[in-house]
Amino acid sequence: MRIRSALAMLLSTVLVGGSLTSPARAGGNGLPARHSLRAPVTDENFYFVMADRFDNGDTGNDTGGLGDDPLVSGFDPTRPGFYNGGDLAGLRRRLDYIEGLGTTSIWLTPSFKNKAVQLEDGPSAGYHGYWITDFTRIDPHLGTNEDLRALVDAAHARGMKVYFDIITNHTADVIGYQQGARRPYVSKDVSPYRTATGRPFDDRDYAGTGTFPALDPAVSFPYRPVLEPGEENVKVPAWLNDVTLYHNRGDTTFSGENSYYGDFFGLDDLFTENPRVVRGMIDVYRTWIRDFGIDGFRIDTMRHVDDKFWQRFGPEVLTFARAHGKREFFMFGEVYDTSRPFGSHFTTTDRMQAVLDFPFQDAARTFASRGGPASGLARFFEGDDWYTDADSNVYQLPTFLGNHDMGRIGTFVVTDNPGAGDAEWLARDRLAHELLYLSRGNPVVYYGDEQGFTGAGGGQDSRQSMFASRVPEYLKDDLLGTDATHAQDNFASTHPLYRTISGLAALTREHPALRDGAHQNRYADDQAGVYAFSRIDRARQREYVVAVNNSEQPHTAAVPTYAAGQAFQQVYGTGPAQLRTAGDRRLTVTVPPLSTLVYAAAGRIPGSTAAPAVSLAAPAPAAASPGRMEVTAQVAGDSFYEVTFYAKTGQGGWTPIGTDDTAPYRVFHDTSGLRSGQRVEYRAVALDDAGHTATSRTRATRVAPPAVTIEAPAEGRQVRGTVEVRAVTDPERASQVVRFERGIGDGAWTAIGQDSSSPAYTVVDDLTPLGLAAGTPIRYRAILSEPGGTRVTSAVRTVRYAGPPVTVATLRYHRPAGDYTGWGLHLWGEAVDPATLATITWDRPMPPTRIAGGWAEFDIPIADDTEPVNFIVHQPSGDTVPSTREPGGDRSFTPIDDPQVWIVQGDPAVHTTPPPTT
Repeated sequence: MRIRSALAMLLSTVLVGGSLTSPARAGGNGLPARHSLRAPVTDENFYFVMADRFDNGDTGNDTGGLGDDPLVSGFDPTRPGFYNGGDLAGLRRRLDYIEGLGTTSIWLTPSFKNKAVQLEDGPSAGYHGYWITDFTRIDPHLGTNEDLRALVDAAHARGMKVYFDIITNHTADVIGYQQGARRPYVSKDVSPYRTATGRPFDDRDYAGTGTFPALDPAVSFPYRPVLEPGEENVKVPAWLNDVTLYHNRGDTTFSGENSYYGDFFGLDDLFTENPRVVRGMIDVYRTWIRDFGIDGFRIDTMRHVDDKFWQRFGPEVLTFARAHGKREFFMFGEVYDTSRPFGSHFTTTDRMQAVLDFPFQDAARTFASRGGPASGLARFFEGDDWYTDADSNVYQLPTFLGNHDMGRIGTFVVTDNPGAGDAEWLARDRLAHELLYLSRGNPVVYYGDEQGFTGAGGGQDSRQSMFASRVPEYLKDDLLGTDATHAQDNFASTHPLYRTISGLAALTREHPALRDGAHQNRYADDQAGVYAFSRIDRARQREYVVAVNNSEQPHTAAVPTYAAGQAFQQVYGTGPAQLRTAGDRRLTVTVPPLSTLVYAAAGRIPGSTAAPAVSLAAPAPAAASPGRMEVTAQVAGDSFYEVTFYAKTGQGGWTPIGTDDTAPYRVFHDTSGLRSGQRVEYRAVALDDAGHTATSRTRATRVAPPAVTIEAPAEGRQVRGTVEVRAVTDPERASQVVRFERGIGDGAWTAIGQDSSSPAYTVVDDLTPLGLAAGTPIRYRAILSEPGGTRVTSAVRTVRYAGPPVTVATLRYHRPAGDYTGWGLHLWGEAVDPATLATITWDRPMPPTRIAGGWAEFDIPIADDTEPVNFIVHQPSGDTVPSTREPGGDRSFTPIDDPQVWIVQGDPAVHTTPPPTT
């Protein structure tokens, strides 16, 4: 695409979306100053609920009409992996409770008809909603389509929206392979896709084009897809029963190419590069908007679907929703990653509205639960500019503290602070929710967190029912802030966390700037202590100061503000009713331990008397993502400013690329669609609080070539036999070709192959014929080439040839008191000798081989030292950290690299050298 056309398309997309505010005032050279974007959804309070685990309003649908056998119906209220009885009728009768929490939007886990039971997975049932067979019907365990309509209507009557959790990546596990079920992944390099006539092709060459080769199950895939008798037409709509509309490459390991093309534990992975799949998914979800008035979508597994799919799906669904009266229709995706450059890719390059803010979850837990440095939280918020572009920014992101996959915030505060006691756990939980509600973004409360739910971990352990449970694992849980247990209903509006969250929702409703006002870092201690930030009411020019303290002691901070001698009124927390800033414009606050204070200025921010001087630093490719250009503006002065950035290429006009309202003023311009070496010009227009504007001088740069990075094998790893060498590029383009070379020791480079099939570039290097000695250094590099002559060489990756296979790995475990009775290893994975695995169950962990030198030593027989040994240290059936299970969740090590590892009580790290024990 020509550059002028690309920029024109970007601008037209922004205008069609209708989400850019009108220019605030024309700056110099005719470029308008703009206000920072506030899309329609920047002030929601989400309540995320799993319908099966909320309330049972209709016991008649418990078995979904499938009879009483749990392995058929999937209903067993005594087991965490089966339907427990909750439904849409239960949700509807509890709307008072949900509304009382201050909820404005209810987000439901997937509610479509699921495959009731998958015997291969435990067995377990589709209570969670992610094993869909019929995308047009509500799962009969949860009710009917009419029940959904009644719920939506009742929520709308109360002013609450209803969001669906949707899936475009996969369906239930229905397709098998002629070669056997749930096979290992086969890469496109080993076995490329083939047309129905047998011609090899790369699907990425067709993604987004509207055309696709005809395929044949017998010749097109590495595994031949087959359907069991009776399941040929089980999926709805009918097009989903065409087995050529799936990737059919085997199970993913969630890395590299297979994270896009592999099956999730056998779930049928849709061929989203095929326009038939794109069209089909758009049609499916348009129907729910049109017929049921759904207000938005949370999109599952977004990171595992190709870019071209989202670039079509997002804008088309959004346009349809707005045409059907849903002006505030909103979609956000699950991108389970804490990298801002990676997560923001989906809201910039892929044109989606928002993603779940996983980096916020990690930062909030580190601060509130782990007592991390306050300065870490400040650095986190400085990275918000990654999300700023012309039609979206960080204020739209849903923020959260835990969920149904990773676990609950209540679990984290207990795990991170063993033995602290209920008062501290409750205080840290409350502090986390205060940060959630008072910082930028749309807060999400995971159902049950408001009742102090905890749990042994993530997944099933974090999916307790709100109604009285019969699940033994849940009955063991200790709830925070209450004497209640899971043996009773837990809908107490008097629970201290319910009251806290309800109060925070009321506070932000009364003071809207605390929801979507500009978020400006103000102060941060280098250790645990105070992090302070301002929220700015742009319309009223009013400043709020929020100070959160994660220390167990009171902390005093002198917080910068915009005004000297300004009175501030307390609106939240425990402290003086009124404070006043000093002559240096600092507001001195003393924040109690594990607490929050909020003060609101009594007057306006003093108006600026003249336009601030603004200049641009030299634009440069972002170190973390070469396909994004970091453009930074320096603004003279210290008032409230908003800076709009513009870009221009060739003879085209100036196009807005984002407005930032917090210092440092930056955007990370997406240049991935521009050719290497293309000249790009930038300007910035600053707007002050009195309406004055100033425009910077033009700064120009050229688009950098893509980067190529070897992703595998890892640096320093031991290798043997055949080695998969894998590279990734940034930005990735279908036209790229990557050549790989190998050097032995200090020897010459030798070509070992090339790959032109994106998104990951892979060759397999067979080292066996070389007869290498153990410890021999092996170097790899990748050379990227593009049409037009671009050529880039990766950094060198060095590994070493391994010696003979490891047959026994040793894990050493230290408990200072020497109390090893009952403690053992739960093991799983392909590394461990199957005979050993056959002796291990959850209630019978592997015991120590011996106790030596104060350590319990476990000798683990190994079948494949290149695979990870997965383990949990616990007591028989023990699942409570720290009394019967060690922290750290599922841990692992790879014997070929580390045949010996050390574990210390209470420490989640896996040490590869002996750690200190005192």
